[in-house]
Amino acid sequence: MTDWPDLSALELLVAVADHGSLSAGARAVGTAQPNASRSLARLERRLGLGLLQRSTRGSTLTPAGLMVVEWARQVLTAATELREGASTLRDEGTARLTVAASQTIAEHLLPGWLSHLRETEPSVSVVAHVENTQQVVDDVRRGRADVGFVEGPQAPSGLHHATVATDELVLVVAPDHPWARRRKPVGPDELAATPLVSREAGSGTRIALAAALAPRELAPPELEFASNAAVRVSCEGGYAPAVLSRLAVADALASRALREVPLAGVSLHRRLRAVWGGPRRLRGPAASLVAIARA
Repeated sequence: MTDWPDLSALELLVAVADHGSLSAGARAVGTAQPNASRSLARLERRLGLGLLQRSTRGSTLTPAGLMVVEWARQVLTAATELREGASTLRDEGTARLTVAASQTIAEHLLPGWLSHLRETEPSVSVVAHVENTQQVVDDVRRGRADVGFVEGPQAPSGLHHATVATDELVLVVAPDHPWARRRKPVGPDELAATPLVSREAGSGTRIALAAALAPRELAPPELEFASNAAVRVSCEGGYAPAVLSRLAVADALASRALREVPLAGVSLHRRLRAVWGGPRRLRGPAASLVAIARA
């Protein structure tokens, strides 16, 4: 029998990445820190990899741990789809809404919107997919999602759209990075020429940064990840500067785990949009969710 990794341990590992420490990750999944530490130690033995760098100041993810986190997200997404698909089969008479959202929106805004929707329309069964902006647009165009939420600087062609919020990208570095102490703002030429810890091609963050610095070409990334959390943790570790949504780094800036670097000559504000196909006027649960997001 295959020795599969424990899903709860994978969930804990992802929570450590998302919340910045073992103790915060343990709180997020509702387990005591000693139990969390033992669970991750078992996962390390099972995988044969060191996932955490342990020290008197706490535990941080190793480079291998950062990679495993990205694969763990895929496993957990598939497990969630299995559970929700089975639930849908049980409740065929229940109204169903399939939502696709880019990561920044899915991590920081969508949970609140869905909670409100559950309060107002408790009979609606929601399936949510977390992807990058290009994948969300593709899902909506192909009818795999009833409504999508994206971060790109421009509305995608061929789809209806509505602005639901605004966002700002910020340049951040680790506290010991030379830019943490500089007073002169970073200009567009310098930013474009600097290798960053970056989101993957097709993400709303990467698309927005490239559009803001056009016609300059972005330097190849120092490191590239498919999640905001992995980019943030790598930046905190001092690998390179990063450009992320203020929503994604607010806690790290407040705790001084990251420092914001001033910018000049470049605007990194963007709109967050709902997108959908079919008739221009949304109806049913999709319309309710977009109205909640806009409110």
